[in-house]
Amino acid sequence: MFTALFAESGLSLDRLRAFVEVGACGSIVKATGADPVRQSQYSRQVKELEDFFRTRLIERHGKGVRLTSNGKELARISRFFLLGLSNFRRGCLKEEQTFRIGSCATAIKQFVIPALANFDGARFALEVIADDEIERRLHDLTLDFGVVLRETLSRPLQSKVFAEAKLFLWVPKKLCKSERLAHQALKEHSLPLVLPGPELQLCQLTAPGGCAPHIQCTSFLEAQAALKQSAWACLLPDFLTPEGNPGRFLRLSMPEMNVRFRLAWNPRMTRLNPVTIRRRDLLLLSLIRTRKSKSAAS
Repeated sequence: MFTALFAESGLSLDRLRAFVEVGACGSIVKATGADPVRQSQYSRQVKELEDFFRTRLIERHGKGVRLTSNGKELARISRFFLLGLSNFRRGCLKEEQTFRIGSCATAIKQFVIPALANFDGARFALEVIADDEIERRLHDLTLDFGVVLRETLSRPLQSKVFAEAKLFLWVPKKLCKSERLAHQALKEHSLPLVLPGPELQLCQLTAPGGCAPHIQCTSFLEAQAALKQSAWACLLPDFLTPEGNPGRFLRLSMPEMNVRFRLAWNPRMTRLNPVTIRRRDLLLLSLIRTRKSKSAAS
């Protein structure tokens, strides 16, 4: 059945592993930890795979490398195959799997960590990464789950909303004494703002009133921390409030400004490792319960 595939040398698990690692890191140097001996080994192994398949698998890209179209297909096949073997061995040895979750910082602190408290004995590895990277790594099968803010993901990725939140603009009273004055300052673009630009962009939202922010941070958590200074107005979802005494601030409703958090996964991963299906369902249920408890508390 596989006679032609093994009729000549050049194909091995070790070579496929080296190739997958180089493709994931985008550099032979990064994949080998700058070890010159392993660099030479990985370069040789990738070249042997190219000779075996008689096609280019990687190409120069800036200071690193990137996969060719054939390289991307071989990497996809290889990851699926190697993960299947890894899962099979783990099952034979009855080893507990570590599930990898990528998310923005806000969702990890507010939803993911509280939700994982319901998983007795299960192991998870959390990473703060942007939606683009989450999407790429779900495709690459190097993440089991992702928490994303964007509306759509490229096929075959799937997602489900577990939390929706309204946005409010918190304005220190030392800047504006009343909501009327705060709305006027916002309209006149004279209200100093701190905004989490990347997270707003993922939600396809812009600054309230079209104002340019005085400070652009990366997450709603950083915006919340900025409120301590009482020097800027900050946009926060309803599950975040100013730390300390909220009475020092005005809370302005922002109509039509909402954020939705989605749990995302690759169905290929669930086919490859059926245990992931149960973990996904339990995680989604726990995330929904976490959001409900925060809504009840607020």
